[in-house]
Amino acid sequence: MIDASGKASSGVLPEARRIVVKVGSSLVTNEGRGLDEQAIGEWCRQLALLAKDGREVIMVSSGAIAEGMKRLGWKVRPHEVNELQAAAAVGQMGLAQMYETKLRENGMGSAQVLLTHADLADRERYLNARSTLITLLRLGVVPVINENDTVVNDEIKFGDNDTLGALVANLVEADALVILTDQKGLYSADPRKDPAATFISEARAGDPALEAMAGGAGSNIGSGGMITKILAAKRAAGSGASTVIAWGRERDCLLRLVGGEAIGTLLVAPTQKSQARKQWMADHLQMRGAVVVDEGAAAKVRAEGKSLLPIGMMQVEGDFSRGDVIAVRDPSGVEVARGLANYASAEARLLCRKPSGDIEKLLGYVAEPEMIHRTNLVVTR
Repeated sequence: MIDASGKASSGVLPEARRIVVKVGSSLVTNEGRGLDEQAIGEWCRQLALLAKDGREVIMVSSGAIAEGMKRLGWKVRPHEVNELQAAAAVGQMGLAQMYETKLRENGMGSAQVLLTHADLADRERYLNARSTLITLLRLGVVPVINENDTVVNDEIKFGDNDTLGALVANLVEADALVILTDQKGLYSADPRKDPAATFISEARAGDPALEAMAGGAGSNIGSGGMITKILAAKRAAGSGASTVIAWGRERDCLLRLVGGEAIGTLLVAPTQKSQARKQWMADHLQMRGAVVVDEGAAAKVRAEGKSLLPIGMMQVEGDFSRGDVIAVRDPSGVEVARGLANYASAEARLLCRKPSGDIEKLLGYVAEPEMIHRTNLVVTR
């Protein structure tokens, strides 16, 4: 349902602990003039304050191509993909340096992470990227993410870092996605052309009415690139993250949002994060395998929702990979839970009845101390 009354909504940001912030090229480069040091410094100041307040923050930033063009002395954006990729390679140096400098000035460490859509489509690479980002957040470092334009051209063709922001929100199971843009938020039509256009303060992410408006001729949503933001909010909602679309130059925008002030347009995820994830696991009709656990482990999983440790595993069934949804069965074969495996079936067989402290000795590495972490587990019986 769309609220076009223009009245403010308190939003969902005050409760969000893990937040992904996406900023577009026009903001980062001050409409293509080069990296906007003052604006980036302001966002970094706010990110640092949020991190010091106990929140985990990730920045998804465009701007490499525009900065590269400036450094190369190009006045006109080239059309050749190889030249655009070269500009991205040059510009990414300045982009990363700027964020590193501004975050360090505010007492925060930073990390550059370049991703492609293929990284998030391949299960193994997806899990590796997730593990890296979660580790960086645990270390108190702010990851700064951009699409790897030097080797792919999705972003160059479609200007769709909004989608990347949503994919990152899904990847790290963020509570909220904030898309900072050069517009106040969503309108029912282009207010410059339609005096009857109304500001949309709140709507449900995935509402077909939003996409219908975006497809209309002369729509501010469509012409202003809002369709990618609407679709990104829909994608982020799949993992339970709500999205705010707001003007990036609004004073203390991020701080005011987490303080409960209504800024921009809030697109609310219809399902909470934990419910979305558990429903996804519970709805798996086909699973690659299972682990049979002893009575003690089954009781802890069933009654308390505890993580499954290798020492409680008696037997491994089937052939599965790390990250697959597998069943957890008690000694009689009854399924008590299902969840995401931290180890492949061949590795899990080596870990049966072994303490977590022996994982590195047995496998040569440690992904996680648990076979299935409690946050990736849903009790089914």
